[in-house]
Amino acid sequence: MILIVDDAPENIISLKKVLEKNDFEVDTASSGEEALRKILKKSYVLIILDVQMPGMDGFEVAEAISGYSRAKETAIIFLSAASANVHLITKGYSSGGLDYISKPVDMNILLLKVKTFYRIYEQSRALNEMQTTLREEIEFRKEAERKKDEFISIASHELKTPLTTINGYIQLLERSLDKNDLSTAKIRLQKVQNQVEKLSLLVADLLDISKIESGKLKFNMKYFSVDPLLDQLLEEMQQANPQVKIIRKGNVGTEIYGDEMRIEQVLINFITNAIKYSPDSEELHVTSTKCGNDVYFSVRDFGIGMAEEHQKSIFDKFYRIEETSERFQGLGIGLYICKEIIERHHGKIGVKSTLGEGSEFYFYIPTSSPEKDQN
Repeated sequence: MILIVDDAPENIISLKKVLEKNDFEVDTASSGEEALRKILKKSYVLIILDVQMPGMDGFEVAEAISGYSRAKETAIIFLSAASANVHLITKGYSSGGLDYISKPVDMNILLLKVKTFYRIYEQSRALNEMQTTLREEIEFRKEAERKKDEFISIASHELKTPLTTINGYIQLLERSLDKNDLSTAKIRLQKVQNQVEKLSLLVADLLDISKIESGKLKFNMKYFSVDPLLDQLLEEMQQANPQVKIIRKGNVGTEIYGDEMRIEQVLINFITNAIKYSPDSEELHVTSTKCGNDVYFSVRDFGIGMAEEHQKSIFDKFYRIEETSERFQGLGIGLYICKEIIERHHGKIGVKSTLGEGSEFYFYIPTSSPEKDQN
């Protein structure tokens, strides 16, 4: 928008008419004081400012607005009948003006100058946008680098922990065998096996991340019965976690189309997390049911829960809740992998949670192949 400031109404009318005819948006002020009030409220690309006005003259107005943050990129063209006065021209430039036009105004010259300033303004704005985008991209690279470094550190720790534990149990196992204490040796051997399984899961997650990044995560899609899968899985999870009662709710009652192993992987992740993040709870609920053309699965715990701001990011890669990261270790990739698996099944994954009251992780997937639906 252009602001014309002149105490002569006839000058304002003629300038406004020419500029609006050339598709410029125009505002007007008949005094320096009125101009300042408008500049405080609006942003202008260009101000056409008469020098000789009663009260505040054009130079005083220019000096006053030079300190306004809203007007710091606004160009000023001075208008004056005293074109031959070098002192006035010099004062105009020192007051913040970028150009000077003498009266009577040659409208063609004025239009050329206005168009030039607008072009410069547009180029400057585009450059500022590019700089802003570049700064954001640099910050995003820095954040990605920070997350990568943090992930490497966490992964190294998570991998080192079971290895250290395995090494310790092997030493204890050797002592038990030296004493011919077979019962103790079996217990310690089982603990070694548990740590090996934990290590295998960590490595599997790391490999899945690599495959997702390279687009090579493979799926063996076919129809399978989900209820027997869930029965077997819950039986195994219950045996491995006798401290919590796993309550099953509902049945699917039909075959679904998907990768059986990958769906099981998601369910295991949900149940493992539910147990992990509700150490003081006595039960968790696993629900499965058919909803129209979809099947619905959820795992509900009664643990620590999470705040709403974390729910938006919990499925992001490497995302870990800072408040619980020290107490509950993890790589921050399990739920990201789950999200990739469910989306590859054309499904939807989500969470409902209340801080201090527990969480319910869920997903929907279609029962049939999308290709079959199209046929």
